[in-house]
Amino acid sequence: INCMINKKFIINILGILLIVESLFLFLSALVSHIFKDNELQAFILSGSIAFLSGSFAFFSTRKCQRIVHKREGYIIVFLVWLVFAAFGCLPYVFSHHVTDFTDAFFETMSGFTTTGISIFADVESLPHGLLFWRSMTQWIGGMGIIVLSLAILPFLNIGGMQLFAAEVPGVTYIKLTPKLNGTAIRLWLIYLFFTFFEAVLLKLSGMETFDAICHSLTTMATGGFSTKNDNIAHYSSPQIQYIIVAFMFLSGINHTLLYYTLTFKFSKLQRNEEFFYYIVFVILFSFIIFVSMLPFSKNIEETFRHALFNTVSVITTTGFLTANFQLWPLFAINLIFIILFIGGSTGSTGGGLKVMRIVVILKNVYYELRRIIHPRAVIPLRINKKSVSTHIVSNVLVFVSVYILIFAIGTIVLTFLGFDFESAIGASLTSISNAGPGFGAVTNPTSYAHVPDAAKWVLSALMLVGRLEIFTVLALLTPQFWKK
Repeated sequence: INCMINKKFIINILGILLIVESLFLFLSALVSHIFKDNELQAFILSGSIAFLSGSFAFFSTRKCQRIVHKREGYIIVFLVWLVFAAFGCLPYVFSHHVTDFTDAFFETMSGFTTTGISIFADVESLPHGLLFWRSMTQWIGGMGIIVLSLAILPFLNIGGMQLFAAEVPGVTYIKLTPKLNGTAIRLWLIYLFFTFFEAVLLKLSGMETFDAICHSLTTMATGGFSTKNDNIAHYSSPQIQYIIVAFMFLSGINHTLLYYTLTFKFSKLQRNEEFFYYIVFVILFSFIIFVSMLPFSKNIEETFRHALFNTVSVITTTGFLTANFQLWPLFAINLIFIILFIGGSTGSTGGGLKVMRIVVILKNVYYELRRIIHPRAVIPLRINKKSVSTHIVSNVLVFVSVYILIFAIGTIVLTFLGFDFESAIGASLTSISNAGPGFGAVTNPTSYAHVPDAAKWVLSALMLVGRLEIFTVLALLTPQFWKK
């Protein structure tokens, strides 16, 4: 590594964030204590190791220069996800429910990246402490570990934009306040508000308090971990399912727009094209799937609910299920496959390509056709009535190309490791999209227990690449990144 990289600052930041992670581990220990399960010792030991390691890293480098450039930003963002996953898997390792480190790391990476695929076929056998920790990993990872740090540690605001830009990539991101930590705090307060509000509504609708809290944590994170083996299908209550649909939909919206809504700046929503197309995609795909299922329907409301729920779940990459869509008509299954690519809005907790990129590509195709017909005309691509530079259009096209390439490579590697083709496509796409449900043998998000260890590491890498939106990881692999 080039000597110009501020290594002490990187270690210092990782130390602070490890201390933050230890606090969440101790919170899970408290849950374990309340429910008197057998994992209290595992959480206290895990939290202590994280706290002591973080304290040592922080205090041994506390005199470092607090300067972060773009390179340090990328390195910190990449390493923090690995470090959080490595220490976050300790409760699984120390409990008797996971015997293999690979399984523990896979489960934790799936949590922090909000992918939602799992090695636990029987989640209901897990103690409350572990169930809460699984949900908490998704909630922390949903809004982003770096955004969390910027919210609670204002002195990181020195050069913090590099961290923020590396972790919240996309076509654009918006600062809500002049200071970055002010933006981060507002984003986290919105996140916390909606999480609490959903938990209250689920409790009032008949869900147990613990389950309501866990499901609200994983809904707002668009994560998909459930406390029930049958996922949301466990709850036959239409009210519960519609509440979760509403909050999955909200979670797929750019969180700055949620802030504008709560502050009554509705004009910001009306002028936002991505929000418009997000609604169009949800309505259009839900309607098409609903119509395709009508010939097999016994109850029209129930069919509509399943179509809406699973469409919103897949497009926001939450991954909750109320039905096994592999039993749906082939047309509907193929449509679900396409929707898995789309993802939520930029600035949301959803994964996938993001609605904004899809809109840019579709508009670019349309304008290219117009330019062919009118070669002398100057036809700029506009988003929200503003011209989009050719640099951004090029960036989007490269991103989508690399995204599909990595998905294809992931599929080929998984077939080499013993997956059938359909299952390999499902596992690769659901991992890079941070989505949850797949196809073939991995339709259910909890069907990864018997996947080979090598495949679990490949899938963990795909989850991380997808969560950091590819370029953050690829930048670290280029020789130019490490040059002066």
